[in-house]
Amino acid sequence: MSDGRIEAAPTGGPVGPGRADALRTRETPRTVGETVARLQTLAEGKGMKVFAVIDHSGEASRAGLELRETKLVIFGSPQAGTPVMAAFPLAALDLPLKALIWSDGGQTKVTYTTPAALGARYGLSEEMTARLAGIDALIDGVIGGG
Repeated sequence: MSDGRIEAAPTGGPVGPGRADALRTRETPRTVGETVARLQTLAEGKGMKVFAVIDHSGEASRAGLELRETKLVIFGSPQAGTPVMAAFPLAALDLPLKALIWSDGGQTKVTYTTPAALGARYGLSEEMTARLAGIDALIDGVIGGG
């Protein structure tokens, strides 16, 4: 697609039934580390909290294992997410929001679960699903700009 969106499983393999639009993967010209730093900066600039960065590849390396560079950023806004979890408690399994930043053959990618998929998964109303929609604009900012 011309906007850099890839609608496929982040394994490079096929997406399971009903999952074609559950994950969105975008390519970025930055390194994994640069992309993580940019996501943290932009999220915090929008008043979001970055709860954690999990360095999967770093932990694998410390265990003597190899894994492509892979980091998970967990972030969100209590003002946006708390009402969702109050109304739909199981949504806490997917909140705060998460973005996987990973290297695929030298190309850095950002993958996240779409708000529509989260809404469908938990039966969220349109109003509640809209509370999660900020991830799209945030990732657009991470991918674009200087």
